Amino acid sequence: MTNSNPTMAPEQRVTTVFQLLQNASKTSYMGEEVTQLEHALQGAQLAKKDGADEATILAILLHDIGHLCPSTETCSNTSGKVWAAFHKTNVTADINEINHARLGAEYLHKLGFPEKTCELIDSHIVAKRYLSAKDPEYLAKLSVGSKQSLKLHGGPFSSAEMREFEKDPLFKVKVQIRKWEEAARVPGAKTPTLDTYREMAVRSLKQVV
Repeated sequence: MTNSNPTMAPEQRVTTVFQLLQNASKTSYMGEEVTQLEHALQGAQLAKKDGADEATILAILLHDIGHLCPSTETCSNTSGKVWAAFHKTNVTADINEINHARLGAEYLHKLGFPEKTCELIDSHIVAKRYLSAKDPEYLAKLSVGSKQSLKLHGGPFSSAEMREFEKDPLFKVKVQIRKWEEAARVPGAKTPTLDTYREMAVRSLKQVV
C-alpha cells in the first residue's frame, strides 16, 4: 500500500473516521450483545491496559472500520444492514465480511494512518484462522457469529499456513490483537469514550511522513 498524502488536516481525518464508529453506537456487532462501537472501545481498553503501543491500540480500535466502509471510495454506516443480511447468508453481506479487513486497512492507509496500524487491521482475520487451527479451546469458545465468519474466511489454517504465519515479524502482536478482539464482547462493560483516543489518532497521522 502507498499513502495518498491526504490534503485534509489530521484532525479532520480523525473526525471522519471516528464519526463512522460513533454512528455505529447502536449497531449490534455480529448479532451479539454489544454494539460495534462498544466492541471497538473494549478492544482498545484491553490493549491499553496491556501496555500496547499507540499504533496497536489504534489498530484494535479501528479493526472493523471496513464494516462501516463498504468500499475504499464510499463510506457510510451500513453495518446494521450488513450484519442483518449476514445472518441470512446474504451474498452482499458475505462479500463485505470476507473483505472488511482489507477494505478497512486500505481506507485508513489512504487517510494516512501508520503502516503498522493498517497491517494489523489487515491481518486480524488471518490471526483468527491461525488461532482456530493452533488452539482447539480458542476455536470451541468462538461465538456463533464468529464461527460463521470463520467459514467465510476459509476456516482454520493448514499446518503449512501456520508455519508461514509464524515467520511474520508482527506475528505475536497480530495474535494478541485477535485475542483482544474476541474478549471485547462483554455486555455493559465500562470503557473510556471514543474521544479518549482522538489525540492519539491525530498524533499518529502527524507522525506519518
